[in-house]
Amino acid sequence: MDKQKFIHESLKESAEVKLLIEKECSAEIISSVDILIDAFKNGHKLLLCGNGGSAADSQHIAAEFMIRLAHDIERPAIPAIALTTDTSNLTAGGNDIGFENVFARNVEGLGQAGDVLIAISTSGNSKNILLAIDKAKEKGMKVIGFLGGTGGKCKEKVDIPILIPSTNTQRIQEGHITVAHILCEAVERIIYAK
Repeated sequence: MDKQKFIHESLKESAEVKLLIEKECSAEIISSVDILIDAFKNGHKLLLCGNGGSAADSQHIAAEFMIRLAHDIERPAIPAIALTTDTSNLTAGGNDIGFENVFARNVEGLGQAGDVLIAISTSGNSKNILLAIDKAKEKGMKVIGFLGGTGGKCKEKVDIPILIPSTNTQRIQEGHITVAHILCEAVERIIYAK
């Protein structure tokens, strides 16, 4: 393998996907910012879930909202919870009610009408994400889907599908974090910048 060529091609593909995000996802990103601002201004919270790398992304995004992203803005914590971090909860749920139900159960216990769920799935077909979306909708929550490619089954269930324009899992995950940073900083600046 030509390592230099591989590096070049990987970075080129990543950059091209990010430019396509602006072209193909801007309206959905703006709508997501509006939903989040409305939720936070009305005392509601953000829940996030995903599997594997998307579980890590859930934690990353929740931390940015809770702590801060833009270092030039002093602000209070914005309530965000990753449903992917409690090993006792996840393993008890996987053992007792089935892994497909672990996120839905947490949405049932923590979610309230007016809250927002960011459901992250590169394929859009993860059973536990689909069930979490169903439970969120049942509870009167808004759902933003961080998806990829065609969006899978999740696309039709969420309020706002953000479809990263790629079929490469790595590029989709990179796109998800880029979009998450845009959402978080836009929310911070709109609500708290002086």
